[in-house]
Amino acid sequence: MSASITPPAGIDPRKDTLIEYPSVFPIKVMGAMVDGFAEAMCQVALQFDPGFDPASIELRPSKGGNYLGVTLSITATSREQLDDLYRALTSHPMVKIVL
Repeated sequence: MSASITPPAGIDPRKDTLIEYPSVFPIKVMGAMVDGFAEAMCQVALQFDPGFDPASIELRPSKGGNYLGVTLSITATSREQLDDLYRALTSHPMVKIVL
């Protein structure tokens, strides 16, 4: 028996995302508390969003001071852009986790 699911009003089932583009999209990146980590993350963000403002980053050190959380607010223009940025960040040697 096959059931047909009707999406809620206003949801287009052909879209694979609920994000409307362009929009400001925050990405949280965590890495070891080392010199150059925040700057390196800004350089990666600039590769995918040339209008990214490095002064807009938010920094949060861990309680123990061993890790640094960096929030990058980029202008997302497509799902592909976000996927490529995520892949670049997760493959960066300084990065521990990307949210």
